[in-house]
Amino acid sequence: MTRALKIAATLRQPAELVAHGLVPETVLADLEKVAARYAVAVTPAVAELIDVSDPDDPIARQYIPSADELIAQPEENADPIGDHVYSPVDGIVHRYPDRVLFKLVHVCAVYCRFCFRREMVGPGKETALSREAYASALEYIRTHAEIWEVILTGGDPLMLSPRRLGEIMNDLAAIEHVRIIRIHTRVPVADPARINAEMVAALKVAGATTWVALHANHPRELTEQARVACALMVDAGIPLVSQSVLLRGVNDNAATLEALMRGFVECRIKPYYLHHGDLAPGTAHLRTTLEKGQELMRALRGRVSGLCQPDYVLDIPGGHGKAPVGPNYLSGANSLSQANSLLQEGEPHPELRYRVVDYCGDVHLYPPNP
Repeated sequence: MTRALKIAATLRQPAELVAHGLVPETVLADLEKVAARYAVAVTPAVAELIDVSDPDDPIARQYIPSADELIAQPEENADPIGDHVYSPVDGIVHRYPDRVLFKLVHVCAVYCRFCFRREMVGPGKETALSREAYASALEYIRTHAEIWEVILTGGDPLMLSPRRLGEIMNDLAAIEHVRIIRIHTRVPVADPARINAEMVAALKVAGATTWVALHANHPRELTEQARVACALMVDAGIPLVSQSVLLRGVNDNAATLEALMRGFVECRIKPYYLHHGDLAPGTAHLRTTLEKGQELMRALRGRVSGLCQPDYVLDIPGGHGKAPVGPNYLSGANSLSQANSLLQEGEPHPELRYRVVDYCGDVHLYPPNP
């Protein structure tokens, strides 16, 4: 593995990527066009993982801009999962009855090339909610007693200072019906040094339970430093779950997904979601087919234990929420009433039984409910 020149600070311009050997100078003009529209940030921790001798390096594909991002498909959308449709006040997305997204900041430690909010985050965008908008968002949560869970997102909420994050956590925990505060973050992978005792203390709050959802897509991202950062939170009593995105050329093979999910579990992180790639502009080169995702989920079922199984989900465009899109292992018993009638007469015909497929692909018959 050949690493880039060691960097001391986050790289934010294509010329810096060239200077540190992460991309060839021949692509600079195209990457300048990409960076003019979509934010770029590569932290030292991420740059250290990139194999510059591999043109298809799976870490680079996630973080290093590509000219392919300039190609938009007709079905792509600047708001592919419909945040705006369900945003009653600035900063809040209330799609499901019992939970809301609370978008506090619009900056991240790194900018993923497949981000579904890529039109809304980064330098030049609104960096954080104004004091007035924050107060309005908090009042919305306070006056909607059905809200049991608040999900802090953005941007990355762990880009906030521990002091400010602690204030927000206490504001939310003071609302009686808010029992769960979930934080979605890439920071333990992208900038693990930010996760220290002060940050962990800010995450813990009386009156509500904190959960952290870690976003990582490749086992190489679970470095020793990232594992230490996650352990600080877990050891403090904060449960962690994972989120990953199925990405072409990054993790679209069973061996990589197996290593990633096992890595999470070894870190005491429960695999939660494997997202199908969203229809964000300029991301077609990173998306797989749903059929490929289902094939991989079938393979994963036979390779790793239940602890390592995420839910494969699709965010339905237009704001209609997540749907599980994993493979179906059950079929048959087309007429349950007819099968039940036959059951009373004796053994049902095989074609009226359920057909259940095991992880090896073998089919087994199962009787319908008596």
